[in-house]
Amino acid sequence: MKIVKKTIQGLSIIMGLIVLYLLVVTFVPGISVSEQPLEHGKHLTTQVDIKPSGATRYVSFGIKGTSLHAWLFLPEDLSAPVPCVIMAHGFGLTKDMGLESYAVRYQKAGFAVLVFDYRHFGKSGGEPRQLIWIPYQLEDWLAAIKYVRNLKEIDSGRIALWGTSFSGGHVIVTAAKDNQIACVVAQCPALDGHALRKMILKRGVGYLLRLIIHGQRDYFRSWFGLSPHKIPIAGKPGSIACLTTPDAYDGYGSLVTDGFINEVCARIVIRADRYRPVTHAHNVRCPVLLQICDHDSITPQSAAEETEKELGKYADVKHYPISHFDIYTGENFEKSVNDQLEFLRKHL
Repeated sequence: MKIVKKTIQGLSIIMGLIVLYLLVVTFVPGISVSEQPLEHGKHLTTQVDIKPSGATRYVSFGIKGTSLHAWLFLPEDLSAPVPCVIMAHGFGLTKDMGLESYAVRYQKAGFAVLVFDYRHFGKSGGEPRQLIWIPYQLEDWLAAIKYVRNLKEIDSGRIALWGTSFSGGHVIVTAAKDNQIACVVAQCPALDGHALRKMILKRGVGYLLRLIIHGQRDYFRSWFGLSPHKIPIAGKPGSIACLTTPDAYDGYGSLVTDGFINEVCARIVIRADRYRPVTHAHNVRCPVLLQICDHDSITPQSAAEETEKELGKYADVKHYPISHFDIYTGENFEKSVNDQLEFLRKHL
């Protein structure tokens, strides 16, 4: 009986400490992170010819009562339904941060293009703002596919998915769920949260624990309907932010436009490591262009190589001797987008 009593007392103490920790993390003021506004440079739309060759529309479609804002690019020749490329940006970014440059190139090649913002970002609806929640974003992809399949201008049998960085993983997962997708482009894709966690651990266990506390604070506060707790998306090395590799802060600065908010609801840091698009790759049944940046410090190359193996005959792999953010600008952009166009023409 004494052993049972001591066991119960021990468990009660542990439970009490857990509850105390939860209350402190959730409610105690002063747990905050310094803001890190990004000083953006000359944004990407000035670097390439983005004059549309056909019609461009502002459109929207719904998902569970929330409106998603999008651009629809249509080619000049609509004498018959045309193939369509669906696009969305990476971690915390919006469609006006360089995606128009790609979309216009596809439009000129004769493809329709739908470029959308996720819920909680850009001009799309959803509260709280700046929330990256992976199940929601995957639902947004399915809603975008449904929307274009119902457009009379679109050939519903020739739809491609295009993702970059974080969304490069989303398009793999989505194609695994929808076997009617014709092909997929995954540019410098984030494919394995486990590999990303290992990269973060290289900065020290203390750093990882600090990130987890901020993530828990935001997650616990959502249980009680409290205001979200946010941290920067990109930060300088050594700071608290989702991405703090040496090139992250300046890399995001090269992409963003006026009005960009460099913050995100911190709960994503306790969920992202469980997100493993690589585990879905074996279910994909369409060609996939994997564009791997060999010196990528954001998305581990090992995950892309494992995904290539899982895709098997469906993988079409291109390597570039550059870092993660180099692919969006200059000659690297030209090389990447030309490889994409060759792939899309072949499979659409």
